[in-house]
Amino acid sequence: MIKEILDDAEKRMSKSVAAVKSEFTRIRTGRASPALLDHIMVDYYGSSVPIAQAATVGVADARTLTIQAWEKNMVPVIEKAILGSDLGLNPVTAGEVMRIPLPPLTEERRAEMAKVVRHEGENGKVAVRNIRRDAINHVRELVKSKEVGEDEEKRGESEIQVLTDRHVGQIDSLVKDKEAEVMEV
Repeated sequence: MIKEILDDAEKRMSKSVAAVKSEFTRIRTGRASPALLDHIMVDYYGSSVPIAQAATVGVADARTLTIQAWEKNMVPVIEKAILGSDLGLNPVTAGEVMRIPLPPLTEERRAEMAKVVRHEGENGKVAVRNIRRDAINHVRELVKSKEVGEDEEKRGESEIQVLTDRHVGQIDSLVKDKEAEVMEV
């Protein structure tokens, strides 16, 4: 019984760590990354789809993204979506290819991005702690219904805490790495 609770907690905590990693790909650093545009949605024949499903997004150099629309009539739609996003990017269109130069980040903007990184990391740690709380509650319910003894309860709670500490450590490591990447000039 406790093994199943531990396995479930492990899976859920790993998903939380993966979600933090995913959020970090959207945070802009000094380098161009196609993941920067992942959350931008475009109107593709009446459906709202991610930009990657209407065009090919690539990296021309360290500070330039390129977008090759699959259909010529999608170029203005994609351009409008990028201009309307919260990224503050200005695409330069040349025929069917769009180039998006990424302006260098100011020191102020870097500090702001580092705050966002820490905030996202904290959200991930809160999610992991919530999973810990749920798992411990499940173990305590098993004790109340007399399916397991108090010794197993203590052992289960300590194993859940070890899992939690490991996943929080992973998130802390991700935050540290991403902060260093953001602050890098």
